[in-house]
Amino acid sequence: MYRINEIFYSLQGEGFHSGTPAVFVRFSGCNLRCAFCDTQHQAGEMLSLQGIVDEVNKYLDAPLLVLTGGEPSLFIDEAFVAELKQKTHKTIAIETNGTQPLPSNLDWVTFSPKSAYEGGDLEPYVLKTCDELKVVYLGQDLAQYKDIVAKHRFLQPCFCEDETERLANMKACVEAVMQNPGWRLSLQIHRVLNIQ
Repeated sequence: MYRINEIFYSLQGEGFHSGTPAVFVRFSGCNLRCAFCDTQHQAGEMLSLQGIVDEVNKYLDAPLLVLTGGEPSLFIDEAFVAELKQKTHKTIAIETNGTQPLPSNLDWVTFSPKSAYEGGDLEPYVLKTCDELKVVYLGQDLAQYKDIVAKHRFLQPCFCEDETERLANMKACVEAVMQNPGWRLSLQIHRVLNIQ
């Protein structure tokens, strides 16, 4: 049984697959305590793997299934991923903080290290390679990520409730990308479109 915060169908709002229709399976529970996290880790319902599959298969046309959280790597293994692939026929992606080993049969790994933030530095990351490195930007030194092997690198301004702070952080993020052209800008388009 797995504690699932929510399963929903929307567009991927961030990074490489931005704009792609996707089913999101959001796990409750994380080993970090990032101040900006928007997941209610105590909320959710217990579902079996078949229960998860049944919910995901309500959206047959979605090509992408995103395991997110929380920290999904705390709960999944290769058998879990294999079952999802076999029964949903979707590309299986994960969004992870990289502090736990991952199943080898995932189709896409988005690594979003949290070690630069208060509460995100409780455990070091162990992941060294990924398809996509997505860094939530708050002005940190990007040199700390240079040893991570990634096909794609994205900087994403951290969303702040305060508008002045949010705009300043967006401007700083754009400047950081322009000064470091190995990175690309990622915006949370789901916030712009006001969708889940």
